[in-house]
Amino acid sequence: MEKFVVRGPNKRSCTNDALIRSPRKKVKLEEDERLKEEEDEEDEDEALAEFSNPVPWQKIEAEGLDCDYAQLFSKEEADKLFKQLEEEVVYSTGEEAKVQVFGKVYNIPRKQATYGDAGLTYTYSGVRRSACPWTPTLKSIRDAVTKTTAQTFNFVLVNRYKDGQDHMGEHRDDEKELDPLCPIASVSLGAARDFIFRHRDARGKQSRRQIEPVRLELAHGSLLLMNPPTNTFWYHSLPVRKKVLLPRINLTFRRIILDRKK
Repeated sequence: MEKFVVRGPNKRSCTNDALIRSPRKKVKLEEDERLKEEEDEEDEDEALAEFSNPVPWQKIEAEGLDCDYAQLFSKEEADKLFKQLEEEVVYSTGEEAKVQVFGKVYNIPRKQATYGDAGLTYTYSGVRRSACPWTPTLKSIRDAVTKTTAQTFNFVLVNRYKDGQDHMGEHRDDEKELDPLCPIASVSLGAARDFIFRHRDARGKQSRRQIEPVRLELAHGSLLLMNPPTNTFWYHSLPVRKKVLLPRINLTFRRIILDRKK
């Protein structure tokens, strides 16, 4: 299911030898062709420059699942960002630190915070959360994601897992206020953790189909893009991993549609 997307050089048509009438004309045509190729390559390099970091992208695909994965930050950069987030992010407490599942209220098995543009709110698992103003580090990471993906984001959900006991159950990020055409960009910092996708038709004992789950290991400094229609057909989770002893911070950047918040 996994493959690398490799950008190769453009294929170019050869010059028609029947049109070459003399050595002089042949040299001129070859020179024109060479200049044209150089110009095309320059244009292509400029077009790809915005997306040149990170490379290569790894494509993860299955029925209705479309994701891209890459290393966004080096270890040194990721270490620095993790430390800065530990100093800047203020996590939710009280009712905002709870979720509602099948009518029952539970404490969230991790720390959580929401940041974004002024006035934005996000309803998740029965709890409505307001966006705190962007911190300098969150804004810097958001801008790096935007530069890499050419997608803009106005909201981020921050989850901090103290160790492998902290986890996230199966769910889909399909809330109505999210732009359905925009991918969700997930940046991972800290301990590498397993991330599991499960098709909606293959969940539970009464599942209708046999579709294998897709497992990824999200590394320190990595970026996962969950493109449409992934969140329509696939649930995802971060299961308990008792052997993981170190903390992890995950940032899921989203685009909230303002008109739907009125």
